Amino acid sequence: MAKSVGIIYLGLLEDPKKSLKHLSEVEKLGEEILVDRQEIVALDKRRNHNREALRALKNGAGSKTWMAVGSLLIKLPQEQASKALEKDQMHLDVEINKLRSNLKVKVNALQDMEHKDPIPGLTLQPMTHKEMRTIKSAMGISS
Repeated sequence: MAKSVGIIYLGLLEDPKKSLKHLSEVEKLGEEILVDRQEIVALDKRRNHNREALRALKNGAGSKTWMAVGSLLIKLPQEQASKALEKDQMHLDVEINKLRSNLKVKVNALQDMEHKDPIPGLTLQPMTHKEMRTIKSAMGISS
């Protein structure tokens, strides 16, 4: 492995244009990874704020509540506000999951571009319910 990596890097050093192009591609992909991670953090913060708002609506008294929609404050029935927040929660969950799965692909691509081994465990998938039942039955655990 080390020998082939050395040959690849030697080839890049012999051609400065190819080397510069490769480095710019690595840098671009690294930047995309960082942006995606920041986006995940921002969406997760928004999801947490929505969760707090849903909890406050469930514990609050009254039939109407104020809700910020962009730069507007709107007075809505609590049910309608809850439905809007739950819909936004579902959208945020989908968006975060999509970014996380794309992030795994980009990190593996970056590892390939840097001629490194893939990160172990990055592509692990959770076990299905059927697989869990099979394991539990093999261990003698009743579900």
